[in-house]
This record gives sequence, structure tokens and C-alpha cells, in this order.
Amino acid sequence: MFLAVGQKVTNLFLLGTSVVTVPIISPRMSSNFTVDRVCENCGNKFSAKTTVTRYCSHKCNRTFLKRKARKQKIRVSDRQTASLLPSDFDLVRAKEFLSVKDLALLLNCSRQTVYNLISSKKIRAVNISSKKTLLPRSEIDKLFLPAVGLPKVPDIQTVMKIEACYSIGEIKKKYNISNKALYEIIKRHKIPKLKHGKFTYVPKSMIDSLLKLQFHSSYGDL
Repeated sequence: MFLAVGQKVTNLFLLGTSVVTVPIISPRMSSNFTVDRVCENCGNKFSAKTTVTRYCSHKCNRTFLKRKARKQKIRVSDRQTASLLPSDFDLVRAKEFLSVKDLALLLNCSRQTVYNLISSKKIRAVNISSKKTLLPRSEIDKLFLPAVGLPKVPDIQTVMKIEACYSIGEIKKKYNISNKALYEIIKRHKIPKLKHGKFTYVPKSMIDSLLKLQFHSSYGDL
């Protein structure tokens, strides 16, 4: 039969008409033996009467608890301060030029992924030094924009028709102009040219609008 009284446990044995009481010592109770422990506050070695003693004295116990409470207050204060300050993410978003580390933070990816994007030319980067790479913020925005192809420029060789063109020889003969002067006009006014075999053709409308005025100004008074 077992009887529990507070922290003490007593075995009761009935022997005939007498009762024998045998006390059982709890692990937390003091005993005649001692064990070596290290104080969690000061780090000194001391002799303890139990295996769960944490401090060498009441002073060390109080000091440890005070330090623990102080650290907790500091952590709470740091969290409150951090909540009032802009985060690293917000600071990066405000930058015009980003580093590889900044972009990895924005995209929530590794630095190697950023380098892969640069190598594949999906984003443009500038190496300003051997250990410094910067990326314009505008390049990052392009990653999330729909791909818009540039309008196709029609091939001049298929749009222009020979019937609507003069050859170089025809222009020289009609307007009495030198080969050099004619090519200077074509180059200056960016007149499209059509190559057909060994001949070069240019639109009649453009040549007439340019050279008729010059021709009349030169011979109009004759």
C-alpha cells in the first residue's frame, strides 16, 4: 500500500499487528550525497545536493533571471523598432540600379538564377568592376511585361515594282545629271533602291518630285 503526502511518499507494511513506515527519498530532496554541477550563471563548478540544481547560489539565480528578463525586453523593443523601419525589400524596390543580391531578394531566388538570366540575355547587366554587377530597374520590369514584337518592315525588294521605277541610266539621261550628283541625292534623301540583276532602280515619284523642281529652276528661264 502506498500513501502520498505532498512530495513525500511512504511505504506502509503491515506486519502482524504493527505498522512499519519506510520513507522513500525523492530525486529533488536533499540527501547525504553531493554531485558536481556547473552554475548556469557564473560558470563556476560547485557541489550540489541534487542533480537538477542549476545555480551555485541564490544570487546567481536572481542575476540569471534578471538578465533573461532584460534580454526579452530588448528583443521586444527590437521587433517594435524593426516594424517602424522600412524593410530590406522596400529599400531594394526604391533603387534605380540593382545588384545581383538585390535582384535575388526581389525575385525570391538564388544568385545563380540571376546570373543565369544574365547569361541567357533575358536581362541586361553592366559589370562596373570585377566584383560589381548592376542591373537597371527597367530591365527587371521587362521580365513581367508581355512580349511585344516590333512591327515588321516590309521588304523593299518585294514592295517596289520595276514598272514604277527609273533605272540610274534613265534618270541621268532624262535630267542630264551626273552619276555622282545623282547618288548624292539618293543618299541624302534616303531614297530606297531596288536591285535587279546588274541594274539599280529607284521610285519614279520620288525622283520626279526632287529633280523636276531642280530641272525647272535651272532651265525655266531659257
